[in-house]
Amino acid sequence: MSELTYKKKKLVFSKTDIESVAKKYKTPFFLYSEEILVNNYQSFYEGAKAAGVRKPLVCFAMKSNPNKELVSILASMGSGADIVSGGELRRALEAGIPSDKIVFSGVGKTEEEILYALTVSKKGIYSFNVESLEELELINKCAKKTKTNARICFRLNPVVKPKTHKFISTGNKTHKFGLLEKDVLASLGKSIYWSHSTLVGLSVHIGSQLLDLKATKRAIAILCDVALKTKMPLEFLDVGGGLGVDYHPDEKKRLPSIETYMNIVAATLDRNFYQKSDLKPRVVFEPGRRIVAKAGIFVMSVLRNKVSENNHFVIVDGGMNDFMRPSLYDAYHGMLPVHQGLAKHPCHIVGPICETSDCFGSNRLMPKLKSGDLLVLQDTGAYGFSMGSNYNLRGRPLELLIKKNQKFKTINKPQDYKDLL
Repeated sequence: MSELTYKKKKLVFSKTDIESVAKKYKTPFFLYSEEILVNNYQSFYEGAKAAGVRKPLVCFAMKSNPNKELVSILASMGSGADIVSGGELRRALEAGIPSDKIVFSGVGKTEEEILYALTVSKKGIYSFNVESLEELELINKCAKKTKTNARICFRLNPVVKPKTHKFISTGNKTHKFGLLEKDVLASLGKSIYWSHSTLVGLSVHIGSQLLDLKATKRAIAILCDVALKTKMPLEFLDVGGGLGVDYHPDEKKRLPSIETYMNIVAATLDRNFYQKSDLKPRVVFEPGRRIVAKAGIFVMSVLRNKVSENNHFVIVDGGMNDFMRPSLYDAYHGMLPVHQGLAKHPCHIVGPICETSDCFGSNRLMPKLKSGDLLVLQDTGAYGFSMGSNYNLRGRPLELLIKKNQKFKTINKPQDYKDLL
């Protein structure tokens, strides 16, 4: 479905006139669509089933957008959660995700977080995706202390290099994530790790915003090979997340469909594991961006224009503290004026933050814009609000949801100064 389109020269998102929303709510704000979120999740899950993926469990990557209302919608559809902190664990549980659908990733799990995860239910969480042997030892000690049994999944570092930004590539030995094959296999059978822990799975996650799936295919094949070498009755294989979206127009041609992705996953698992073993472990996915990125937009108002010789700056009221992907990764996001016009003026769209990197796009062709005009930053549902900050003592923006019945719901109030004290 089309997330954004012009109708009578006014920009519409998920059947909603954006200008009418901005008349009721002060900019800047994030605007999400329940319909798009639901459709994206259904497409992912049903795509896995259609490809013959065994008992798929989709664990939404909470880091991409932990808004409780959005996570609750996903929970109601059967989603699990991929978490990387105690805070995300609490949010997932509060949103209605069962503990037995939660996988805990991340290299820096604290003892407090581990103890909490072990005791949230009788059996604890679905798995700890372990990223170091010291972590495994600590989890085992915590399980002994709480008289529980920890469910362990090794996060394997397959030593592959996907085509993505270096800051979101995670599958090589120079990265802090995961364990090398030799360390995984060397740990098996050592009581210091396993007196109160059980190996139930093996996972791999090589990075984010993946559009070329060659490295993904190699990583899953390596995952299967190591899983066979463990000679353990694994309950699941976790193929991670990272499937990208088409932020830039040039990426539309390279964007893998859900069908293509799932067929690659299913075929690679079948060839490299199921045909070589009597075991039939289920498959876990950890998508975030592919589920929520296009379910959200960021709406801003033009404050003023500034011309510096041949540089035309359009200054908006949203900043890098609200949405930092362009500043952090030099990431491209489409930008559209709410009123359609002839785009012929190259502009730098910049925010109010006291940093040169506070720029949403350079030399973007725009119609003539004046103070009060509205601009929309596209595909901001993932890693938008979740990566925001109060830099320059700016309050966090409003988050709004368009419900399926086209009514609006405030799902996070905007902050004012007293909230920052």
